[in-house]
Amino acid sequence: MCPPGPDNLTPHVLRHFCASELYLGGLDLLGIQEVLGHSWIATTMRYIHVRQTRVEDAWVSGQQRAAKRLEGLMG
Repeated sequence: MCPPGPDNLTPHVLRHFCASELYLGGLDLLGIQEVLGHSWIATTMRYIHVRQTRVEDAWVSGQQRAAKRLEGLMG
């Protein structure tokens, strides 16, 4: 997500931006939920905007970890 510009900077936009940055920085959804003060995790999930490559990167990383574990078992 791009940083908000001066023309569209509102508290609501800033909350979305901060939630997304916290998530990209590694904070889990429950932590972000607590920071934002949401009662429902579904509300928090709507605040987070994830770049498509984050999902793809997580998939590749998981596949690499699995391959290393299999090497250790077979070696």
